[in-house]
Amino acid sequence: MITIKDIAELSGVSKSTVSRVLTGKGYVSVEAKERIEKIIEEYSFQPSESARSLPTKVTNTIGVVVPEIDNSFYSEVLKGIGDIADRDNYNIIYFNTNNSSLKEEKALKMLKAQRVRGVILAAAVDYSETKANAKLKKLIEQINAPIVLLDRDIDGINLDKVVYDNFGSAFAATEAMIKAGNKSIGIITGDLDLKHARGRYEGYLAAMRQYEIPILDKYVKHGDFMTDTAYILAKELFNQKDIPDAILSCNNRTTLGIIKAAREKNMKLGRDIAFVGIDHVDVLDIIGYKYSHVTRDTIEMGRMTMELLAERIHALVKYNVTQVVPFSMCLDGTERKTQ
Repeated sequence: MITIKDIAELSGVSKSTVSRVLTGKGYVSVEAKERIEKIIEEYSFQPSESARSLPTKVTNTIGVVVPEIDNSFYSEVLKGIGDIADRDNYNIIYFNTNNSSLKEEKALKMLKAQRVRGVILAAAVDYSETKANAKLKKLIEQINAPIVLLDRDIDGINLDKVVYDNFGSAFAATEAMIKAGNKSIGIITGDLDLKHARGRYEGYLAAMRQYEIPILDKYVKHGDFMTDTAYILAKELFNQKDIPDAILSCNNRTTLGIIKAAREKNMKLGRDIAFVGIDHVDVLDIIGYKYSHVTRDTIEMGRMTMELLAERIHALVKYNVTQVVPFSMCLDGTERKTQ
């Protein structure tokens, strides 16, 4: 594959001269331009987005970095991001980190090299450790483009962000089960090394304390937001001599693990044990499985994030804006908006 350097050598000009021809910006003599265009045509050269933008050091590309691209939550968020990016004629580069800080670092370095216009980042880890936090700050500064955090906030790093009311959603879900008359409520948490997982756990604890419901260790299972882990923990819970009246699931994948364990015990959530899950599970709609949950408009969350990034690119908003996505309760198939 021929490169800009090759074209420059073949036509006897500098790489910057070739770049000026590719972008149509800056002076190039007629003779040099003709030589360059002839070589481009002969070799069917297709300039990349970054090549076209060398003189300005700016592309029309947005980088989107997420931890679980196969999670239905992120696939819906990405649809919302794409809606606004298409409207505003931005190109998107997607990176999936699989919740790895090393993969995330690699992705951000690649985006730096691409000279992107902006970045949407759903952090792989919490970055609570001092050295890791400082390393991320330095990398963000080097990218030299607006960055908006998606869903996962990072302490000590002042960036625009679109986040979910994790505490409020878990409090509301737990409160709903308490008000339904349940006297013992269990929980399968997410990875408590993550800030948003801690927020949901703290919401559960706050509701239990407010209504003076005992918090029993045997009913509190610490998971990692993954289906397989939730399945194992739910089996442990359901195989105990006594099981709680109700259970809170802290994300969509955890809900699937709990349902799998319940089916093996011939139990149905909402019938044999009260249940509320945080986040909607779209696949359950397909099979007609009714369950209570706290939900949010994930596509709109993606749109909000991309809108905020676009505003930052054009310097239309102040730095360090936080937008909180509201939640709504769906109990027994009836959705009720929260205040």
